[in-house]
Amino acid sequence: MPTTGNYFHLHLISDSTGETLITVARAVAAQYANVTPVEHVYPLVRSQKQLDRVLDEIEEAPGIVLFTLLEKDLVIRLEAKCKEINVPSLSIIGPVMQLFEAYLGAATTGRVGAQHVLNAEYFARIDALNYTMMHDDGQHVEGLEEADVVLVGVSRTSKTPTLDLSRQPRRPHRQCSAGTGDSSPASTRDVEKPLVVSLHATPERLIQVRQNRLLSMGAGPSNEDYIDRQAVTDEVAFARKLSAKFNWAQLDVTRRSIEETAAAILKLYSDRQRQRQPD
Repeated sequence: MPTTGNYFHLHLISDSTGETLITVARAVAAQYANVTPVEHVYPLVRSQKQLDRVLDEIEEAPGIVLFTLLEKDLVIRLEAKCKEINVPSLSIIGPVMQLFEAYLGAATTGRVGAQHVLNAEYFARIDALNYTMMHDDGQHVEGLEEADVVLVGVSRTSKTPTLDLSRQPRRPHRQCSAGTGDSSPASTRDVEKPLVVSLHATPERLIQVRQNRLLSMGAGPSNEDYIDRQAVTDEVAFARKLSAKFNWAQLDVTRRSIEETAAAILKLYSDRQRQRQPD
């Protein structure tokens, strides 16, 4: 039986952090709405002893095996074991590396975790993250001009979670968020260098998210305006009017995930940079 009920075991084996493997696996698993993977994640598998434990767990809970191992001895042993117990296995990066090797005419270096090297780009991303956290939620607005992207929006439009875009690989930009509406700092309206993106959502969605927020905080009746239908509708209308007045880019996040919102913002930023480049 490949699955038990609506679940199946998914073994993810990496000789590094496993981020690439997890991202690919979850992207594919999301296409199967009726079954849920039980993830078994094994990062930093670099020795035969470490692989022993992995093989024992695969045998105990058979399922799909995906891996990003570079050490050939480990790969050979893993694939042999999977074949022996009749479970499917696949190297996520193997076919891609073979394609590169065929096109470039050069063998790989076999460096484990090469994508996580502590180079200038890595430290630029750390710097971006530090800047982001320092300027989150309207803090230190005097430094907004140094940002690449400024996010504005009414409460619960996911500004802070979307700031994770500062961690996107190969995007060493600085970002921050600020409030909008009556609480919007004047300096947000005056910035020239950063791309200002105004995040919007429907009143219905905002009320739903805000109600959940209040429940989690155990807040009382004093917050009624925060979830009042007319008050929220007026708040959204004012935010859109303000965005149009200052010609801020607008993005509807009602049905977007945080990742989709971050990707859309990065595209807006890239498009803006291309437009600014001299012919």
